[in-house]
Amino acid sequence: MATPSSGAPNSSTSTSPAETLPTEADRPRQSPAATQTDAPQPEFDRKFFVRIGLNAAAFLIVGLLLIVIVGLLQRVGWIGTAADQVAAERAGAADAVYTCPMHPQIRQPNPGRCPICSMPLELATADAGGTQDQYAVTIAPAARRLANIQTAPMEKRPVEKAIESIGRLAIDESRQATISAYVAGRIERLFADYTGVQVAKGDHLAVVYSPQLYSAQVEYLESQRTLAAMNSAALTAVRRSQERLAAGARQRLTELGMTDEQLSQLERSQEAESRITIYAPSGGTVIEKLVVEGQYVEVGEPIYRIADLSTVWLLLQLFPDDASLVRFGQRVEVTVQSLQGQSFQGRVAFVNPVVDQRTRTVDVRVELLNEQGLLRPGDYASAQLVVPLGESGQVYDADLAGKWISPMHPQIIRDQPGQCPICGMDLVSTREYGYSDTPVPQPEVLVVPRRAVLMTGNTSLVYVETEPGRFEIRPITLGSLLRDEAVILAGVEAGEQVAVNGNFLIDSQMQLAGKPSLIDPQRAVAAISPADGPLAIAVDESQPVANDTGRQLEQLYTAYFAIVSALAADGLPSEAEASAVERSAAQLAESEALEPPLREHAANIAKHVAHLHHRSLDEARQQFKSVSRDVLLLAAAARGEEATQPVIHYWCSMVPGGGGDWLQASGPPTNPYRGGQMLRCVQHEKALEPPHAHGSVTPILPDES
Repeated sequence: MATPSSGAPNSSTSTSPAETLPTEADRPRQSPAATQTDAPQPEFDRKFFVRIGLNAAAFLIVGLLLIVIVGLLQRVGWIGTAADQVAAERAGAADAVYTCPMHPQIRQPNPGRCPICSMPLELATADAGGTQDQYAVTIAPAARRLANIQTAPMEKRPVEKAIESIGRLAIDESRQATISAYVAGRIERLFADYTGVQVAKGDHLAVVYSPQLYSAQVEYLESQRTLAAMNSAALTAVRRSQERLAAGARQRLTELGMTDEQLSQLERSQEAESRITIYAPSGGTVIEKLVVEGQYVEVGEPIYRIADLSTVWLLLQLFPDDASLVRFGQRVEVTVQSLQGQSFQGRVAFVNPVVDQRTRTVDVRVELLNEQGLLRPGDYASAQLVVPLGESGQVYDADLAGKWISPMHPQIIRDQPGQCPICGMDLVSTREYGYSDTPVPQPEVLVVPRRAVLMTGNTSLVYVETEPGRFEIRPITLGSLLRDEAVILAGVEAGEQVAVNGNFLIDSQMQLAGKPSLIDPQRAVAAISPADGPLAIAVDESQPVANDTGRQLEQLYTAYFAIVSALAADGLPSEAEASAVERSAAQLAESEALEPPLREHAANIAKHVAHLHHRSLDEARQQFKSVSRDVLLLAAAARGEEATQPVIHYWCSMVPGGGGDWLQASGPPTNPYRGGQMLRCVQHEKALEPPHAHGSVTPILPDES
């Protein structure tokens, strides 16, 4: 029988199977050393180390083979050595050009930063136009399609310029009248008692009470009675004196405002009236009522202002270059916003000869018929004037061909000469204002789409496609700018293809290549323009010309100096000044006293000076170059025998397009090509002495045969 252990609690004699199993605490613990010793050891993996060794050996063998192959390639020259690569980099760096993306004019052989904006310099792109093509770039077809570069041909055809402006309708100042009080008195009644009432000529407007007028009437009636009471026995001197008194009294009543009808009524009734009725001297609209009934007025105080609105003015302000194209009598199309669907025709009545110093515009007045009273003064209206561009000679207007026009009221047009019914002035033939009796061919000018022109400051340029894909920079002389087109005076020829789309991309390629571009156009102007300098003329070799031909020569030079002065003052020469040069030159061209080369110079002067006063200022200066050239050549070869003073040859290098020569009678220089911008611009000055100053010469005499 088992005995329970001491200290153990009493328990049943029967035990469960769980109680018979040993617990974790009852198991004996083993030391770590005993555990490692008793665990099974892994076997040594020899295959793993063999594989690692084989891979390392393979890499080593491949590396050795690559080294051997590279050495062989270097030996045969297929690849270069490190020294060769360094030498090539140095050679390439010698020809490399680094530029600034923002300032392409900065170009240097080494990398660095831009001295202007401090941006890192970049290697310049290859010269798309070739190293020898400094004024063009070549665009590949694929790049051209991608950039959508398009061209258009230069066209030479008649062009009209539509000048559009907005002006204000105003009352015709020549059709206004003021009704004033002839005598002091009281306004007893106003018949036209509100502003805007329509009155006709002779309508009664007001009744004025005036004691002064009453006493004057009594005086007149008494003088008439005294004169009538005199018998034939009265002295002739006394009778004449009384007649003068009666006539003076009647004249005084006339000056006090009484009409002939009122005087006749007074003489018939023999009753003086203290009240006088004021009648309208002309028909129109009362635009101002300045008094009210019962008001006392003094002599000369205005009572009404009346305007005839059957004709109104449209006041326009045009820029000087547009105003120079406008002429008297020109037709103007007018529309008013408040009268939709209606248009009115007017004619230019006045072009102000003075430019407004504040607005820098020229006032132009248009006269409009307003018989139906639709046009209201004070309203705004749009005007359009269509003028042909080119040589401004005569123009044809079917309404004015062979007609006579009023110099003050261009709406008065008659078939025969006579007098204007409004102002009484004699009508003038429309030919005097440049209108032809028969249709005239319209001049042709070079035009290009306006978007083709790139402008900066005073320089304009286009890109001309001289060959497929080759675009050349071309400085131009720009004329008038139209809505969608531009007139070109010089620089391109008719038929040349000009870039009209993508030209800014072409210009950017020129900039990146360091070539002349819009950012630096003067390089192109200086490079493409022919070498410019003063006109080469013989000095101190002029021959004296005697008699009328010599005097005609000096008259030509004097008339030429007047044109120089006008252009130097930024104005056009007058018609009389241009005609004087043309007339003198034409006579010299027919003179047998001059040699054929000199007559040819005179003929060229007469040809180029014609219509100079009708051109715009830029066109006149461009044409004046040809005139000056022939005048200089003529003056260097021939002077009048009576000439004693030298003339001075000036030249300016800043004249666009070159040819900046001119002649003056004396200093200081006044540049006719630059005017107020660069009045004293001169790089060459040479006095041409008269023939007597450089030795004894025999004057050229006219051929007596």
